[in-house]
Amino acid sequence: MSHVMNTYARLPVAFTHGDGVWLHDETGKRYLDALSGIAVSTLGHNHPRLVRAISQQASRVLHTSNLYGIPLQDRLSDRLADASGMEEVFFCNSGCEANEAAIKLARMYGHQKGVELPTIVVMENAFHGRTMATLSATGNRKAQAGFEPLVSGFVRVPYKDIASLRNVAAHNGSVVAVMLEMIQGEGGIHIADDDFQRELRALCDEHGWLMICDEVQCGLGRTGNWFGWQHAGVRPDVMTLAKGLGSGVPIGACLTAGKAAGLFKPGNHGSTFGGNPLACAAALATMDAIVDDNLMDNAVAVGDAIRNGLATALKGVPGVVDIRGRGLMIGIELDRPCGDLVKRGLDAGLLINVTAERVVRLLPALIFSSDDAATLVDALAPLIKDFLSQ
Repeated sequence: MSHVMNTYARLPVAFTHGDGVWLHDETGKRYLDALSGIAVSTLGHNHPRLVRAISQQASRVLHTSNLYGIPLQDRLSDRLADASGMEEVFFCNSGCEANEAAIKLARMYGHQKGVELPTIVVMENAFHGRTMATLSATGNRKAQAGFEPLVSGFVRVPYKDIASLRNVAAHNGSVVAVMLEMIQGEGGIHIADDDFQRELRALCDEHGWLMICDEVQCGLGRTGNWFGWQHAGVRPDVMTLAKGLGSGVPIGACLTAGKAAGLFKPGNHGSTFGGNPLACAAALATMDAIVDDNLMDNAVAVGDAIRNGLATALKGVPGVVDIRGRGLMIGIELDRPCGDLVKRGLDAGLLINVTAERVVRLLPALIFSSDDAATLVDALAPLIKDFLSQ
């Protein structure tokens, strides 16, 4: 009997090893991984550059704590700043920790402006984490149920609805920030279009609000740029990262710029493990591979191939509502709950996910090739057709 706490409805499979975009289970069966650990395994499995970086760093030092200097942190912060134009980086271990830091920054910013009860505007169907503050910011009552009272200080509006945001601005003088995902992942692969992002940036500037971009799932090259907001040519005041940053080694980051830079001072925030040498080595190797192997361009080309292939294969199929996404962040929305497709995919040797009840979510590794895309389409389209025909 396992003593692991029963917090996950796990699928009946366990993997022993992986190679590229393929995983192998305990029986030797092979699976095409179109989920990459929920947008985590940026470089796929057993990537030689990542394995080498982790092995070399493990032979030197794993952890010293943030009581001391960590040169690899300095290198990684410089790389992230160069890629984003942001000014400061706080390292942690996960997306929810990065988002907690962003929420704390917004509250400190508000208090320094003399706002007694700083309020953050968040979006319907958002997902920012499962700690108490990030759960309160999340727009999912199912995830929140049983954990009341939630943390106060959040106002919720429909996603990418600039009119609702303007209405909040006109009636709530306590707002200090807006927090959103550039692409809602758990919410069903919904994209904040470029015009909305620009309007939001202008609204935040007009009212002195912080613009906080949660890039935990869509960041690190997945959309074809380093970060989702770069498609619109805007820059947030605060950005959060995690998931794919370490290609499977836990690391998160909260980045600041402009009026958010310099808010935290020694003692305001911290992390025991955050940005340790092993995690930073993995992140640096990940970013190097993304650049050297042109993986952002690959994400665009292969993402287009997957969406176009599915659009062709599923054209005219009753029950297919939409096929959408950006780069290698793809959703196929159906007209009915389709969680059963995950098990059907598993039986067929395909790892996929269903989110928001009706959206098949694909988050392949950035090393996915055009041949892998064709294999994915050839496997997934018949599963969807068969499911919808029943």
